[in-house]
Amino acid sequence: MPIIVPEALPAYHTLKQERIFVMTKERAKTQDIRPLEVAIVNLMPTKEVTETQLLRLLANTPLQVNLHLLTMGSHESKNVDKSHLDMFYTTYDEIRTKRFDGLIITGAPVEFYDYEEVDYWKELTEIMEYSKSNVFSTMHVCWGAQAGLYYHYGIQKHVLPEKLSGVYKHRIQAKGNELIRGFDDEFWSPHSRNTTVYEEDILKIPELRVLAKGPEAGVHVAAREGNRQIFIQGHWEYDRYTLRSEYERDIAKGLDIHVPVNYFENDDPQGEVMMKWRSCSNLFFYNWLNFVYQQTPYDLNMLEPVK
Repeated sequence: MPIIVPEALPAYHTLKQERIFVMTKERAKTQDIRPLEVAIVNLMPTKEVTETQLLRLLANTPLQVNLHLLTMGSHESKNVDKSHLDMFYTTYDEIRTKRFDGLIITGAPVEFYDYEEVDYWKELTEIMEYSKSNVFSTMHVCWGAQAGLYYHYGIQKHVLPEKLSGVYKHRIQAKGNELIRGFDDEFWSPHSRNTTVYEEDILKIPELRVLAKGPEAGVHVAAREGNRQIFIQGHWEYDRYTLRSEYERDIAKGLDIHVPVNYFENDDPQGEVMMKWRSCSNLFFYNWLNFVYQQTPYDLNMLEPVK
């Protein structure tokens, strides 16, 4: 939430330059407040786990958030009880006339498929096109980020020599951006993927900015200028034991996979998990919601499309 200070106070202009959320008394008196409308397109097979992870981050703010869960009408989910979907989820057809402050498109375990081979690709592209005119800020996560970069900007993904699995160090690249306000120069984040998008391909698009990257994981966060579209290749939403569960699952399948790096104490899979990303993940989602709260129109019918 912004702090209300007199505009004549010297600190006001300093904080504005640092992208700290401040507000004049005059603006505060005229501000209308309502819950933020946020939708999650949950493409993960373990839907209930992903719901909990994302809601944990979205709830870490004094702002009220009205949540909408979306599933693919063109895809049959086999790893979740149908009654759960019927009770808590809607489809794109049911919300296509609504507008949202924020939208999150999750990852999905379909990395090795061409995008057009994914059975719900057409429906997902309809949602991504819809988001340009009906959502103020859309956050794409992991495969969802790669799919968004491909659909909106034609950027291809590339298969990695081996799975990128672990907790990796990154450096901030755009210190003035509202989404990374308050971050240290370096931070940690989990990654779990077999494909990637190259930084040089992102930088070919004039509208895109790289906000954070690392020497091993590559681009972690990129965003369109104005933060209307955000692309995160990592998994800030992962809880303490997600990577361990994935590692044990892959070992049980007989896959030749390395121990997640920088994750277990002394890199020993029998050791304690070292949690290094909770503070920055909470801060990023807090910043996103606060940014949306500050910038989105009170009347969503006044929302201007992404151009």
